[in-house]
Amino acid sequence: MSGYEVNFDGLVGPTHHYAGLSFGNEASTKHSKQLSNPKLAAKQGLLKMKALADLGLKQGVFAPQERPHIASLRALGFAGTDHQVIETALNRAPELLSALSSASSMWTANAATVSPSADSADGRVHFTAANLNNKFHRSIEHPTTSQILAAMFADERHFVHHAALPGVSLLGDEGAANHNRLGGDYDSASVQVFVYGQQYLGGQPGPKHYPARQSREASEAVARLHQLDPNKTVFVQQHPDVIDQGVFHNDVIAVSNQQVLFHHQHAFLNQRQALAEIRSKMAHLGHELVAIEVPAAQVSVADAVATYLFNSQILTRADGGMSIVVPEESRQNPAVWGYLNEMIRMGTPIDAIKVFDLRESMRNGGGPACLRLRVAVNQAELDAINPKVLMNDVLFDRLNLWVDQHYRDRLSQTDLADPVLLQQSRQALDELTQILGLGSVYDFQR
Repeated sequence: MSGYEVNFDGLVGPTHHYAGLSFGNEASTKHSKQLSNPKLAAKQGLLKMKALADLGLKQGVFAPQERPHIASLRALGFAGTDHQVIETALNRAPELLSALSSASSMWTANAATVSPSADSADGRVHFTAANLNNKFHRSIEHPTTSQILAAMFADERHFVHHAALPGVSLLGDEGAANHNRLGGDYDSASVQVFVYGQQYLGGQPGPKHYPARQSREASEAVARLHQLDPNKTVFVQQHPDVIDQGVFHNDVIAVSNQQVLFHHQHAFLNQRQALAEIRSKMAHLGHELVAIEVPAAQVSVADAVATYLFNSQILTRADGGMSIVVPEESRQNPAVWGYLNEMIRMGTPIDAIKVFDLRESMRNGGGPACLRLRVAVNQAELDAINPKVLMNDVLFDRLNLWVDQHYRDRLSQTDLADPVLLQQSRQALDELTQILGLGSVYDFQR
């Protein structure tokens, strides 16, 4: 294997709380208004990052965003000092304060879509920040996301950054959570697979109950921006029925790594046709698709959603084998755990299971795959990444100490109006930008 896949996990922010903001995400809705533990959430995420780095994998840290987002509250008519803005919002519009305090940027699978240099006509890695326009609390993320991406991938010889698409339904873009790449080596040409929920201009009907967050029109726009070859690009519609069962992103029903596509029997509309196109385009590049299809008779869509079986990571180890990273909830479900062990015995490329306790993230609606943004690079590009954001023993210890110094171990909705919380959060983020060498990426720093 040549090239590298670097996973950038979102560091959970100090205002992590359960607000139930994500209609269509059943885990998020189920745990609304429960007490959260930001300190535990951040430490659970750091343990996952460190464990994967210890396996010899390339692992990065993606900084959280400033919350509460005072600028957005002011834009919505709240005035006075920062404290007065927050206090008035709590009294008059607590739902808005909660939305603008969300730590949802921790799920960096939604941060952007990334196309490696091996697939782009200009030979550079392309990033397009996701507009996330389907959810208000996430639609405000992309300006800061772009700043953080530019600070991590600054060398213009290797990296290109595109602004988010216009924030309208026609161009709804949820980033890498609806994007797969199938092929061989990470630094070799591969097939990019864009999964959309609805095509607004003359497409198939979408879901009836929950919204289709990704449009085909957005996926096509990103492919054009990234200078992708149509002969190496596939657009697939997610099955609308599974969206209505809580599969809000493709990464809740399918996940890929190199030549492997691990997916549910009901993941895609016209699934046989979609897989045939992927297989044909991979064959032209000299790669054979390994499609591991999980039968509904063994794992229902409901169990897949409840356990986030497919919101997993498939990672290629240094020995060439593949490990699947799943949350503890997958081990606790007999059907899911039974299937995973059967899959290992079947002799697929996935030959090991690694389980993590990500309870705080899971209760808010995000599993292992939600927490990471994949960036495939060659050696020169790896060398050009800001080295301070790459996980190692020193950074792990430093970030754990930083969390201990700045994070609370419980947070409720009313705590969001505590003026000390805003002060604590800003102090924490200001220190974090120095630890990670990001510069001034937050509004309060400028």
